[in-house]
Amino acid sequence: MFRERVRRVIQPPAQENIDKLEKVVKEGNYYGAQQMYKSTSARYASAERYSDALNVLQSGACLQLDKAQITCGAELSLLFAETLAKSKVPYDEDTLDRVRKIFRKFPRHSVPQHLELADDDDLQKLSEAIAAAKTRVEGCSSFLKAAIKWSAEFGAHRYGSPELHDMLADYMYSESPEVDIGKVSFHFVRGKNPKKFASALVNFMGKCYPGEDDLAIVRAVLMYLSLGNLRDANKLMDEVKMEVELKHLHFPSSELTQYVNYLLLTLQRDALPLFNMLRQTYKSSIDRESMFNELLDDIAEKFYGVRRRNPLEGIGDFFKMMGGD
Repeated sequence: MFRERVRRVIQPPAQENIDKLEKVVKEGNYYGAQQMYKSTSARYASAERYSDALNVLQSGACLQLDKAQITCGAELSLLFAETLAKSKVPYDEDTLDRVRKIFRKFPRHSVPQHLELADDDDLQKLSEAIAAAKTRVEGCSSFLKAAIKWSAEFGAHRYGSPELHDMLADYMYSESPEVDIGKVSFHFVRGKNPKKFASALVNFMGKCYPGEDDLAIVRAVLMYLSLGNLRDANKLMDEVKMEVELKHLHFPSSELTQYVNYLLLTLQRDALPLFNMLRQTYKSSIDRESMFNELLDDIAEKFYGVRRRNPLEGIGDFFKMMGGD
């Protein structure tokens, strides 16, 4: 007990360690600095000096990312978010701003275009760029998912901070060499920027496989509706149609998009029989993607109080997606 008290007393001020570690980073000893950032912050945390631990981790994450040490910076970023939860820091604007500052340090680079893939050097460049992009996205995603989990637990919306979801969706979409539009949509619908989401969807429509464009739009609308968010579901559709028109593109016309237009009108009133009739009429289109029926079950429950036959269905989907499965 006496030793523990002494250990707590002799820990130097955080700024002293931050200055010392900054010199190590600037000398190019990134690996050595990384081990010191981790051990120093761990000592502060074990002494319950969480504010000092967070200061050390934030400084280290930002410095390593500034020096393009993505793996090191991402690891310290993740530790920062996990320490927020461990120390039970309340969600507030000041702490959110600290998360923002780290997030902004994650670099953004486009994968090289117009390369001669028959050329070995160009092929190597492309392979390296794709691997680097995957590392950036995985690192940033792990950090922001941990921050979202903290925000949900300590004061933000039950699904976590909408702004953090928007950050993650935007980074995943813009930086992933192979975009999983379903995972991107999962975070956008828990955000608060349907206009930006619409831009991402219209951009995706220009490069997806034939027949995927209407699926992406309808999936996004149903995801909003499954959360009970009719306002943003309508706003998303309006924004997509407006942007498609401005860019002189064609809005995908299919039975599925026709169905979702009718659905949005139906949900504005108490019309469960019509909801069920539409679902039956467009069943073959809805069955194009298995998750649509799950989402429609959620929508029926949210808007009309229809309980699932198995109340455990759908539980855990949020955490499964957050884990990247």
